[in-house]
Amino acid sequence: MPTKKILTPLLSDNYYHIFNRGNNGEKIFYTDENYRFFINKYWVLLSPFVETYAYCLIGNHFHFLIKVNDSLEENYHLKISHQFRRFFQSYALSINKQECRSGSLFRKNFRRIHVTDMDYLKRLVFYIHFNPQKHQIVQDFRTYRYSSYPQIVNGQMDSNVKRKTVVAWFNDLEDFLNYHNVMHDERKINRISLEDD
Repeated sequence: MPTKKILTPLLSDNYYHIFNRGNNGEKIFYTDENYRFFINKYWVLLSPFVETYAYCLIGNHFHFLIKVNDSLEENYHLKISHQFRRFFQSYALSINKQECRSGSLFRKNFRRIHVTDMDYLKRLVFYIHFNPQKHQIVQDFRTYRYSSYPQIVNGQMDSNVKRKTVVAWFNDLEDFLNYHNVMHDERKINRISLEDD
């Protein structure tokens, strides 16, 4: 079973659930443009260092499922952590300016869970996609715009999400869809509580 740690090093060629929320549970996204700006900045700053398999952006928090690129570079994990910090700081500066606010936008130290189990990895993909429905933002997570679910289902060519790999984890697209439908059953959802505090 994965363990939650704030300071778990982001080692090369390993999977991680990356997540954080607004400081004191406050908003981190105020407009549609904020969501677009956040994910575009993520692709620019993180794509050279990580592969992304699933994500979801919600009003006051976000989730990513990533794998750190393979590297023999010494202290590569420090470079990855620095790049994440750079991403969060850049976004926070933009929001602080937009909202005429000051101080920390995000809770200190983004969370990361090292994922080593394939069954857990598949449950995590569903969990990330289901998040907007879990938090009662939409009635059906499949309709939510700021998640990788529609990109995976529709096969968007301009997406940086590793769609083919994700679908292969479930055998094919039909099994991917069926898995999401089955896991949608409320009794099963209660058994896969992956939410952070």
